[in-house]
Amino acid sequence: MTVALKTLRGQGLTVEIVKDPGRGHTRADALVRIEYGREKALYAAEVKRGLRPAMLGAVIHQLERFEQPPLLIADYVTPPMADALRARRIPFVDAAGNAYLEQAPLLIWIQGQRPKGDTLARGRGGRAFQASGLRVLFALICNPEWVNAPYRDLAQKAGVAHGTVGWVMAELPGHGFLTKLHGKRQLAQQERLLQQWAEHYPRVLRPRLALGRFHADNLEWWKTLNPTDYGAVFGGEMAAGRTTKYLRPGAATFYADRIDPRLVANLKLRADPQGGDVEILRRFWTFAEETPGLAPEPLIYADLMATGDARCIETAKLIYDRIFKGRR
Repeated sequence: MTVALKTLRGQGLTVEIVKDPGRGHTRADALVRIEYGREKALYAAEVKRGLRPAMLGAVIHQLERFEQPPLLIADYVTPPMADALRARRIPFVDAAGNAYLEQAPLLIWIQGQRPKGDTLARGRGGRAFQASGLRVLFALICNPEWVNAPYRDLAQKAGVAHGTVGWVMAELPGHGFLTKLHGKRQLAQQERLLQQWAEHYPRVLRPRLALGRFHADNLEWWKTLNPTDYGAVFGGEMAAGRTTKYLRPGAATFYADRIDPRLVANLKLRADPQGGDVEILRRFWTFAEETPGLAPEPLIYADLMATGDARCIETAKLIYDRIFKGRR
């Protein structure tokens, strides 16, 4: 954070880190006070290491929910990501020297600075946000009451080794995601947990799930196809189209244990590893879905956010609000 903020100080701003950001589901990493002449503003700063385009939708959604104006602090923001952030009027600064801050009459827009050396750090989060840890977190996000389940049962539901649950649960209090009340564990800051999970999922776990990618002549079957006939469930845009009626899918995502040859034949799919609009991913959870044929809503949210498409992101927000409607 300190290295990145030097960029703003180099533009003649007074920058002060306020250490207590407060609590709640919109808690940021820190509050940063920025002064320019007689102008003064307080920003909710969020630090993102290893920022990638697939993470940007979830990051923007998180930043836009802060009570204070947001400030993204990263190790490096690529030019396309910088353009996307500026289009949403989200201030940012990175360790490479790129920055955007618009606070009338002040405008800072620095773009094109390249990172020096190996500054592209891995995303933070410890082992809980590595591939097997993400499986455990997903089970808890979908079923918060499982936080008090025996570790062996939770491991079975998440499809991981028993020991994985132990070190994930040991890390969660340090992240602020686990508390104890009357001797029982409680999952805390669930909205923030989902947002961080959705950032890490497309970069860490999703690439490991690929079974195949195909091209379809059309996707008109999305309304009538029953994916369970092929041992699969819809994720991403297909699932969102079914559950919200708001989005017309432009791509299809299936989660399954294997590729059913009948699915390929019946939908007349042709292998297209590079640009196919139909992808089949390995199912990574063992518990039943709330809606047969559709992936759990937190996964649909993450898939949509990873597309970077504005309409998908708006649909993802609808799903996000529905997930937490009964939890707040």
